[in-house]
Amino acid sequence: MNKPHPYMPNSVTEIKEKMMEELGIRHIDDLFSDIPEDLRFKGELDIPGPYAEAEVKGMVLRQLEKNWTLRCPPFLGGGVWPHYVPAVVDEIVRRAEFLTSYTPYQPEITQGMLQVIFEYQSLICELVGLEVANASLYDWASALGEAARMASRLTRRDVVAVPYLISPQRLAVLRAYTEPVGIRVVKVDYDKTTGLLDLEDLKEKVDSRTAAVYIENPSYLGFVEEGVETIAETAHDAGARRRPREMGSTPTTKRAPGDYDADIVVGEGQPLGNHMNYGGPLLGIFACRNDPRMIRQMPGRLIGLTQTQDGLRRGFTMTLQTREQHIRREKATSNICSNEALCAVASAVYLSLLGPQGLRDLAEVVASRAHYAMRRIGELPNIRAPLFSSFHFKEFTVSFKGRTVAEVHRDLLSSRMHGGKPLVDEFPELGEAALYCVTEMHSKRDIDRLVSALEEALER
Repeated sequence: MNKPHPYMPNSVTEIKEKMMEELGIRHIDDLFSDIPEDLRFKGELDIPGPYAEAEVKGMVLRQLEKNWTLRCPPFLGGGVWPHYVPAVVDEIVRRAEFLTSYTPYQPEITQGMLQVIFEYQSLICELVGLEVANASLYDWASALGEAARMASRLTRRDVVAVPYLISPQRLAVLRAYTEPVGIRVVKVDYDKTTGLLDLEDLKEKVDSRTAAVYIENPSYLGFVEEGVETIAETAHDAGARRRPREMGSTPTTKRAPGDYDADIVVGEGQPLGNHMNYGGPLLGIFACRNDPRMIRQMPGRLIGLTQTQDGLRRGFTMTLQTREQHIRREKATSNICSNEALCAVASAVYLSLLGPQGLRDLAEVVASRAHYAMRRIGELPNIRAPLFSSFHFKEFTVSFKGRTVAEVHRDLLSSRMHGGKPLVDEFPELGEAALYCVTEMHSKRDIDRLVSALEEALER
């Protein structure tokens, strides 16, 4: 019998042959017969070695030395944003009680996780101005899709109105959620000067079939929607459930969505204590009004607070689970099977650390630095920033004349700076434009460096 490999189970020839006999195959490659022949690798991989562990480590470190880092935080947003995460947030989420825990099915042994998720729900409710929040969803896009389906179930209607200037990636996820159940997504035009929702076009497209009107505040391109009351009136006059989005960093705006009559709020919680992490994991915020009919249609889970019969001790437990694994499948509101619990823990810690005044102070810093960047960039020749005349919070569009976005972006990278997100493919009518982001992570020196790099790029 051949000597087995120390790290590979069932590597003895006789064992492998017995397994193939049971499977009814003659060769290991038969397991991959569903892969087209022209896509399969022929031959053997050119893997050097063997080497000792120390030698491999040295080889990897030499490869890593070829990397270079940015001179300042990236000016890239569009869905994931560079925000500072206090060290205590990472320290708490790394604790084994949180880091290794799964769904708290057994409340008697998971009171800690249940309590922190309850605290997260409570903080989100205070943040968005509504009474009920779930234990989180996967991300902003999936929360939007679930909200559209929820609004359709509540109203028994099949049309959802969205802004034309919505994130194309978010729109794609929304359609993936809605098209299979017969919900149609219609786009509402925008004012070409301000970027704001065209209220006349909205009134024409909202009718007796509209289940929801969805707005983003701030918008995908960074400006703040001003006509929220009129939008709400238009939606409710048609009997629709209105769903304005509450982005993760939007706690820094003056008003909560609940204050302008939103029924359902969704958004992204990544800026609330979660690192960029190369684009994930993210945190889907989902909240609604304290209406029993709406709560019963909410996807995901709700964590509730109760007390012992003698009233001396409190306890936490999952009070609502409307997914198909827990109730009759035809009664389920969603097949979402988990939540972003650890990301929710991070957001709960972050919000608790900052508090209302801390969030307000943070908003002022972000807005002031973003507006400084807009002013400085807008002073450069052949550049327009921002492209729209509305108030912007932390993101804004930059339009180039004489050079393409790709050329400018390549020059910025050569200066070890990461520019904004190109919008040429997403919204070609905007011309050579990109979406830039400035947060508290960008110092005045960083912004001045960007301006200098852009100036050099435009002179080439």
